[in-house]
Amino acid sequence: GEWARAPEGMHPFSVGAWRAPAANSNRFAAEQQIDIMAAAAGMDPLEFRLMNTTDSRMLATLRRVAEAYGWEGRSAPAGNGRGRGIACGIDAETYVALIADVTVDESNGAVSVDRVVCAQDMGVVVNPDGARMQMEGCIAMGLGYVFSEEIRFQGGKILDHNFGTYQLARFSQMPEIETVFVSNDDLPPKGGGEPAIINMGAVVANALFDATGARVFHLPITPRRVLEAMGDR
Repeated sequence: GEWARAPEGMHPFSVGAWRAPAANSNRFAAEQQIDIMAAAAGMDPLEFRLMNTTDSRMLATLRRVAEAYGWEGRSAPAGNGRGRGIACGIDAETYVALIADVTVDESNGAVSVDRVVCAQDMGVVVNPDGARMQMEGCIAMGLGYVFSEEIRFQGGKILDHNFGTYQLARFSQMPEIETVFVSNDDLPPKGGGEPAIINMGAVVANALFDATGARVFHLPITPRRVLEAMGDR
């Protein structure tokens, strides 16, 4: 079957509906690559992004999220078990940037997300409460795909049939979430249901690197994968 010809490490099945299709995986790769370059240059990851784009909307979104977070410049990794990450992107014509704080238990590879700050330039914000709820929902849903949502398979047989093994994020995993808007009332309303989710994998992975000096390039970021990445440092 088709699955037998899939390259090593690639998912052998066609994928179905998912929020912000392709943007999640693209940002997971691109935003980690940007952080890798910033670390190699010994630069603060926010400053590195600001220096390497001329897009006024992205510049404003990055500065807004940094202001709301209280960002102080330094290079990564800090390497003390606590880290911060930043990631940005565009989806549904909306510009979005996130900063996340994580704590890593290096004894067992468990990662907890403590705080997420999200800024969006979505043009005119028609319903601020509704927009915030969408941003918060994206962050909550994103935690599921970052940490636990995985379809396992053996050959052509799918092993996960229900929510006993396919685990969604729980209320107990929710971080402190802060949402802010970039004022842009000259632009008609843009999408709000998906943008904030696209950076969740990258922002957590970048924060994990800051905390431990280890990089995980495979979602979900399970404790086993974290321990393996720390062993490869």
